[in-house]
Amino acid sequence: MTTERAEEKVREMLNAVALDRVRAPANLVEQVVRRRSRRRFSQAAGAAVAVAAISVGAVFGFGGGTGHDRPVRPATSPATPPEGWEPWQSNSPGASERGCLVDGSALYCSGSEYDAAKIDANTGKRLWTVKVNREGDGIDHPFAVRDGVVYAYRNHTARNTPDGDYAGGTDLMAVDADTGDVLWKVEMPQDDRTAQAAMLIDGAVLANTPSVRTMSALDPLTGKEKWRHTWDKGTVCQRAVLSGVPYLACLPDVEKPEATEVLRLDPATGSATKVATLPGGQQLMGTTGDRLVLIAAQGEGEGGKDLRLTTVSGSGERVSRPYRTVGATATSEVIGGRLISVSWQGKASAYSLTTGKTLWTRPVGVEMPDQDTMQEFASPVASKRQGVVYFLGSDGELSGLDLRTGKQVWRGHADLGKPRPGIADKPQLLLYEDVLVARNGSKLVSLLPRTGG
Repeated sequence: MTTERAEEKVREMLNAVALDRVRAPANLVEQVVRRRSRRRFSQAAGAAVAVAAISVGAVFGFGGGTGHDRPVRPATSPATPPEGWEPWQSNSPGASERGCLVDGSALYCSGSEYDAAKIDANTGKRLWTVKVNREGDGIDHPFAVRDGVVYAYRNHTARNTPDGDYAGGTDLMAVDADTGDVLWKVEMPQDDRTAQAAMLIDGAVLANTPSVRTMSALDPLTGKEKWRHTWDKGTVCQRAVLSGVPYLACLPDVEKPEATEVLRLDPATGSATKVATLPGGQQLMGTTGDRLVLIAAQGEGEGGKDLRLTTVSGSGERVSRPYRTVGATATSEVIGGRLISVSWQGKASAYSLTTGKTLWTRPVGVEMPDQDTMQEFASPVASKRQGVVYFLGSDGELSGLDLRTGKQVWRGHADLGKPRPGIADKPQLLLYEDVLVARNGSKLVSLLPRTGG
């Protein structure tokens, strides 16, 4: 099979994936195809299992006007810098284009030259790096840090096959957070490096290995398997963690699933217990407190706008409420007890997962990228202590909205250069205590938003 034909097959397959008539976003197809430049088609095909589990992103952006009003209401409390922090900016190609994770006073990033790089969040100084195995052109970055260990991904090999093609595959790796030494690696069965591929649970790393239909609990210090759970062929299982306990939301891999089963896995043994059965094809969006948040299309509303949000506790207690999108969604995040969404028209809204009411809809306060380009909109971040949700625009503009009212309480700017479309350059906004870290490509800017009293 030629490279061109393989890429076309990937496009056909991803465009065909749907849950309850809600399809994957068009740019997701190209994201997977771009990675095909260094992946064999069979690996990309395996990744379709993960794609099936995120197809409601067509509505919520998984993955208008600027509204620069002057602040009206103060934030809950003023922003204060961490001890030892000073404003900084860094432009270090190769270390952060694939994104970053904040843990303590450090950033853990990935880029075109390094699969992992530790950066001091107070100064922007690079502390150590783990060089890529061949090249780093993905959309992934370190996903977790615990007990002095960083968990990230890297290419399985840097060698070409005898026919000249490159079939690198993916390894899950553990890195010493102090030294940058690689502690262990485990090969993954497909080229999936999304949030569904691996996550921390009590006493283990839950990883999608050794097969595409298996989740295994790996010893966090050695990578050795403790237990595994496998589901039936023709089933898709999404994954989340509540208080260290893993849960699966499993449904038939068909266009219109009749039901979704929610399973709890014992973190010590892997034994499965069904806690709920929900109607239709549910998409697992995230967690809030001790509850899973799922969403499903409801009826035949135009464009899939009529939806139903359901929260499920670990014991199976559930609450379902209607939800309706307003315009095409650029991004949507579960933050605390709210669903924060931003439309491509530049409107931000907060929906209460407790009451089922839309609390507010306001101008987001930053410039939105062109919906027709490959450029994506950064996910918002929120400071519970300050009571502010922050947004990063395509031009480096920053905006802070009061979580209670949606009124703009702060605006700023990060000099991130001109926006460049492409999956490796998706902008990112991070929160280090009260400090914001804005990233676009290899450029990082750290600043303190002067909100509140």
